[in-house]
Amino acid sequence: MSLSAQMATRIYAAIEKLRENPRPPGCVKVKFAEQAYRIRIGDHRVIYEVRDQKLIVTVVRVAKRDEAIYGGL
Repeated sequence: MSLSAQMATRIYAAIEKLRENPRPPGCVKVKFAEQAYRIRIGDHRVIYEVRDQKLIVTVVRVAKRDEAIYGGL
């Protein structure tokens, strides 16, 4: 996947904000995945897992909306 510099900057900024609030307004719980959520940045989705016990947020995938696969996390 190739991102423009502007989109990469927007996605990076959104991921950085997850440090302070791993469940920001607009995040959606991913079905079939116990700890996974997704956020929307333009036409892209960031899929990530939140592990509250250790305060860890792991980005699993960044993809365009039509390429994002939510199963099998």
